[in-house]
Amino acid sequence: MSKILIAMSGGVDSSVTAAMMVDAGHDVIGITMRLGAPDTIEVEPERPNCCSLEGIEDARRVATQLGIPFYGVNYEDIFREQIIDYFVEEYLAGRTPSPCMVCNRELKFGKLLALADTLECDFIATGHYARIERHPETGRALLRKALNPEKDQSYFLAALTQEQLRRAMMPLGEYTKAQVRDLARKYQLRTAEKDESQELCFVADTNYRRFLQDRVPERIAGGDIVDKDGNVLGKHQGVPFYTVGQRRGLGIAAGKPLYVTQLNVSENTVVVGDSEELLADTMHVERINLIAIDRLTAPIRATVKIRSRDEGGIATISPLNDTEAVVKFDEPRRAITPGQATVFYDGDYVIGGGWISS
Repeated sequence: MSKILIAMSGGVDSSVTAAMMVDAGHDVIGITMRLGAPDTIEVEPERPNCCSLEGIEDARRVATQLGIPFYGVNYEDIFREQIIDYFVEEYLAGRTPSPCMVCNRELKFGKLLALADTLECDFIATGHYARIERHPETGRALLRKALNPEKDQSYFLAALTQEQLRRAMMPLGEYTKAQVRDLARKYQLRTAEKDESQELCFVADTNYRRFLQDRVPERIAGGDIVDKDGNVLGKHQGVPFYTVGQRRGLGIAAGKPLYVTQLNVSENTVVVGDSEELLADTMHVERINLIAIDRLTAPIRATVKIRSRDEGGIATISPLNDTEAVVKFDEPRRAITPGQATVFYDGDYVIGGGWISS
C-alpha cells in the first residue's frame, strides 16, 4: 500500500476521498491548506467556503473520525501573491482571469506536492471529479473527463504538469455526486449533507466588482461606452467591471440588445455591438501545456472549450512554436474571451490547454 497525502477542504468530496483511501488500506495523512484572504472569507458565512475556519474544523473532525494524522498549513501570503494579485491584474488589463486553473497548478498540486515530498508521501489525492490514467506504451499520465459530465472538472486541471498528474489520485472521477453522498453516509461522515462550496473562495459574496473596487479603487475610472466606429453611446463605471459577451448592466437604451465586444484599456473604453459581432472563428492561444502528447509539431483536430461551461467546438489547432498556437473553429464561436483558459479534448481525454490571448 502507498503513503498518501489527502487534500481536505472540509467538504463532502475530499472527506469521501480520505475515507476511500483509508478503506483501501493506504497510509493516509490529511492536510488542509488555508488559502482565502481573511478580509473576505467570512463576509457571507452561511455559504460554505473551502478556506473558512468552519471548513478547516470540519476537515480536522473528519480526519479524527477516520483516525488519520491531520495538519493545517497557511499559504495565505502565497495565495494572495499568486492568485488574488493575478486575478486583480488580469481584470485591470481588460482580460477575464481563470484563478482556479492557476491555483490548481501552483498551489493545490504545486505546494501540495512539495509538502508530500517533505512528509515522504508517494501520492496526493483530491476530491476532484476527473480521471487519471497511464498510457500503456508511452507511460504518460493522461487526464480524462469524469464519468459524470455534470461534475467533470478536467477543464480546471488542464494546466497540471506530467509530474503533478503522475503523483495525483482522483478516485471520485468514477462516481456521480449522488453516489459520493451515499458513500459519505455509508462512512457516517459529518460532511455527508454539507452544501457545495462557492466557486471563488476568496470572493465571499461572489461580487467580483465589489472585490476589485475595495482593493484597487485608485486604478479604476469611468469612461465611454462606444460602438465599433467610436461613437459614444453611454458611460461605463470602469473597464475591469465588464467582460466580453456581457449584456446586462450597460445602461444603454439603444432599441436593440447590445453586448460587450471588446475592452480597450489603453483608451479606457468599453466597445459594444450586436450579437453577431461577438462571433469569431479564430483565436490565438499562448502558454500551452500539453498532457496527452509531448509536443505539437503539426496541426491537429480537437474539440476545444473556450470556457469551463462551454460544450466545445471542433477546431484545427496549428502550432506557432512550443507554447503558442492558432485555433480555427469549423463554426464561429460566441464571445471568445482573452484571459480565459481554453482546453483541447480528444473525446474524453485532455490533449492540453492554454490561455486565450486574442
